[in-house]
Amino acid sequence: MFRTRFDYWRVLLVALILTLPLSTQAQDDKAKKEKKTPTGTPVFWTAPTDISSRNLLLGAGGEEMKPDISKVTFIEQKTGGYSKKYRVRDAKGNEWIAKMGKEAQPDTAANRLLWALGYPTEIAYLVPKVTIEGKGDFENVRFEARPKKVDRVGNWMWENNPFQNTAEFRGLKILMVMINNWDMKDDNNEILAMRNPSTGEPELRYIISDLGGTFGKTGGFLSRSRNEPKDFVKADFIKAVKGDVIDFNYGGKNQKLFSGITVADARWLSDLFKGLSDEQIKDAFRAANYTPEEVDTLTTALKARIAALANPAGQSRRTTSN
Repeated sequence: MFRTRFDYWRVLLVALILTLPLSTQAQDDKAKKEKKTPTGTPVFWTAPTDISSRNLLLGAGGEEMKPDISKVTFIEQKTGGYSKKYRVRDAKGNEWIAKMGKEAQPDTAANRLLWALGYPTEIAYLVPKVTIEGKGDFENVRFEARPKKVDRVGNWMWENNPFQNTAEFRGLKILMVMINNWDMKDDNNEILAMRNPSTGEPELRYIISDLGGTFGKTGGFLSRSRNEPKDFVKADFIKAVKGDVIDFNYGGKNQKLFSGITVADARWLSDLFKGLSDEQIKDAFRAANYTPEEVDTLTTALKARIAALANPAGQSRRTTSN
């Protein structure tokens, strides 16, 4: 087959050279698949010791993280979900996910309330008017930060997470009913790997990233709504209290999550809300650029639900004993 031994070794050498890039690529692909999940302390809730002074107009990012919209550059369109979303870059060079449409306002308001009560959230702002170069002018756009030092490492599940049997987890579920979040699916939950800004220690923050299906009414595909203050006001909150267990008026996704929630769980959240003033609650809705009339409407409705938490039996449509 080979005329000389030299020909044999030459062919063998060429074959080895040709296989090297493939082996390297295969190793790279394997390394990507075997990328280690970041480690860190799981964080789901931190007691808000400064709750009475929290600025709900600005939220978790404060004044310093606000987007500079003097120049907003389009990067790419994001696919999936109900709302149109663009990845953009502001005048400071910071990147954001800009969400347009009906979910932008309730997403922002809900974000503020969760943050005020001690739950980690996205850094987000509602921009009333903005021009995105090459795409046009838009109103009521929610800008959600994409900091370079924060990694998104996956979704967390409502039915399987490290916080299942804690008061703060049950409190979050009640809060989802309070704001009529009918879109309770795991895809809307994310784990953010980052460093604690105070200690520098690694953390895994469990957040609800998408809160757009709120402040309307829960129900099936044809009956539910989002960002409809009038629907939110009319919706019932607590249907009944049987013994110590509350039956909430919830018709959204993952309804089984709300079984077994007790009066004590409701009062835990009620006590937390006591740290917020009426003006702070109004600021959550002002941050989302609701009209003054809508701010008053939503605040009044939310305060009624907070009051119901303190005395569920007195606020329910039906109370029974065991």
